[in-house]
Amino acid sequence: MPGAAAGTERRSTEMKKAPKIKAAKKARKPPRAGEAPKMAKTKAPKRAAAVAARVEAERRARHLRAVSGATGAERELEELVFGDSLRVEEDELLRRLGGPPRVAATEGKSLQADSSDSEVENEAKGDLLPKKPAWVDEDDEAEENVDMTHKYRKDFMKSDAEKTLTKKKLKRRLEEQFQQAMGGVPAWANLENRKKSKRSSSDSESDEDDDLLRRTGNFISSSESLPRGILKMSTCLPANQERFANGKLVTVQFHPSAQVVMTAGHDRSVSLFQVDGIRNPKIQSIYLESFPIYKARFSVDGEQVIATGTHHSMFFVYDMMAGNIIPIPKVRGVEERFLRNFELSPDGSLMLLIGTSGYLHLLSMKTKELISTMKVNGRCTASAFTPDSSKIYSYSKEGEVFIWDVRSRKCLHKFEDEGSLEGTCIALSKNNQYVACGSSSGVVNLYTTDVCLKEHRPKPVKAIMNLVTSATCVTFNPTTEILAVASRDADEAVKLVHIPSYTVFSNFPVFRRKQIYLAQSMDFSPRSGYFSVANNKGKALLFRLKHYSSF
Repeated sequence: MPGAAAGTERRSTEMKKAPKIKAAKKARKPPRAGEAPKMAKTKAPKRAAAVAARVEAERRARHLRAVSGATGAERELEELVFGDSLRVEEDELLRRLGGPPRVAATEGKSLQADSSDSEVENEAKGDLLPKKPAWVDEDDEAEENVDMTHKYRKDFMKSDAEKTLTKKKLKRRLEEQFQQAMGGVPAWANLENRKKSKRSSSDSESDEDDDLLRRTGNFISSSESLPRGILKMSTCLPANQERFANGKLVTVQFHPSAQVVMTAGHDRSVSLFQVDGIRNPKIQSIYLESFPIYKARFSVDGEQVIATGTHHSMFFVYDMMAGNIIPIPKVRGVEERFLRNFELSPDGSLMLLIGTSGYLHLLSMKTKELISTMKVNGRCTASAFTPDSSKIYSYSKEGEVFIWDVRSRKCLHKFEDEGSLEGTCIALSKNNQYVACGSSSGVVNLYTTDVCLKEHRPKPVKAIMNLVTSATCVTFNPTTEILAVASRDADEAVKLVHIPSYTVFSNFPVFRRKQIYLAQSMDFSPRSGYFSVANNKGKALLFRLKHYSSF
């Protein structure tokens, strides 16, 4: 029957599916307590491992390609960031960059561990030793010789055999020349003293206080005085070496504050030079057309130069700060045909014009206008201000000296210069202790100011008779230890007098050596380190006084 046959076939199919259903249920049945679950054996883990290995191989291949085309710095940076170096050389580089491993000294480490660590350190130190240069240039080690016969270096030769010197010897020679010119090593150049002073500044203050309380006596020590007899000095190149004057040089003067010297002469020019004792380079020159210069002076502040002419009733003022040349026409109230000789007050407020027939015209430095006029008996040949600018000493041609009060313009006192037939020059010391009066006979009388203010016929403390022609120039050095006297009427007629002993230095000028010729003007530097003489050959001779350390 068809229905029975269909039912029989359906039952047989269900009987075939029954074992499969039982097996599936048995597989889903949870494991018993304490029994590990059974993992199904599949091929999925193997396939995942193969895929990971293939991806890693591709990554390494890309990295190798990138490393082969990258620079050394990029490779080092990649290895430091990503690690996993692929070559032995790269591992070695990373090991060197990392430095030697730190060895921690702890208790309980064995001797074997210590020895292994020390071996690693020694290996690392051996790797870090500096390498030898690839090549050495022999010319670098050879000393280069300098030609000393050149015009700028021949003055440094001590003998004719020194035609060549090494650079080291030349450097040493220049240092010696600089120290000789400056009188020693300057404080700013001595590094050891500066370090010591900084280190001991705090300790020295307390030590000085303690020492001050332990002893008694005079705590003010005087500086070493200038010795008599021989003056230690050296001859430098002329101050105007880079520009000699064409003709007579009438003025040489040092700047009051800067290391500069001024020269002026009949060639109508005023020149400024820097003083170093070696080259003395030129700073500037100005030219005054149709104006032969009779005398030129720095203003007290050092910002102006005042110059008078030989045959003019006007004078010029050169403003160095602005660079302007200011002509001063005839001063109202001054009836003089020529304005030649003049003096400036030390306080910088007054200018004294020495006129003819004994007239003295006092001008204001600020306005260049006349303040007052004074008159001496006869003709006035020279004048000088006292250091405090309160008095004026006027020397007449008749040999009389008049002392004026600047404020009241009255004559305070008058005295006669002993033995003077005709007065020619006068100078006062910077400490207002001495007055030097030079006469036409060549005698220079040295007085003390106290005696000059009291007596009409004072006795000089010293009569200097080393000149045989008329004394035309006298000047004191800033420390009042040297008096320079000179005459323009004879060659080499310059003498330097030691003030405390009133004796002449025997080594100046040099015996039987014509060097100075006719001296026209003289001046000392602000701290007496240099002495300069202007002569008729257009040169400003320069001498270094070694007793004084600074300019």
